[in-house]
Amino acid sequence: MATIDLIVLGILKRKSLSAYDIQKLVEYRNISKWVKISTPSIYKKVLQLEEKGFIKSRIEKEGKMPEKAVYSLTREGEQEFEKLMLEIAAKSIRMYLDFNAVIVNLDSLSQEKQNVCLANIENNIKQLKSCLEENFLVKEKIPDVPENGMAVLQQQLILAEAIETWIASLKKNVGNSDLVPEAGHQRNRK
Repeated sequence: MATIDLIVLGILKRKSLSAYDIQKLVEYRNISKWVKISTPSIYKKVLQLEEKGFIKSRIEKEGKMPEKAVYSLTREGEQEFEKLMLEIAAKSIRMYLDFNAVIVNLDSLSQEKQNVCLANIENNIKQLKSCLEENFLVKEKIPDVPENGMAVLQQQLILAEAIETWIASLKKNVGNSDLVPEAGHQRNRK
């Protein structure tokens, strides 16, 4: 998956790290909130990138700690990083929101179950927004957090707020045969 490759290569472009440290950085930056990436996929990806020659490892030992592999970018990895940056930036933007599978099927449920589904989605959006706001406030006070990282966090917060507004509008229309946000927010449909 090119996105995970780019995340790992981008992290290693800044600093040589172990797979464990990469995983911790992904957690700290909340990258999994906006890119499908899991702990096992990071470890697997590091091994794949090393096999392809994009990164190399060296074994380090600190004090009584066990040995660990620390990874750094190769020249080929630098080239792959730049290639992926240009390729992914040129791709059309797609937004995958898993809950949309629920939205398109709402009218197949009773009114009561529609309301339960929407309440669950609304609650999850509120939790996400709260987490993003909290993270934003914490990171805002840390001087060495990169501006582009803060920009992504702000983007996610804006999206969560927009979805929160949209879901509130959608809830007002449940029970109608056409689940479309209130007038003024709907698109022309044929």
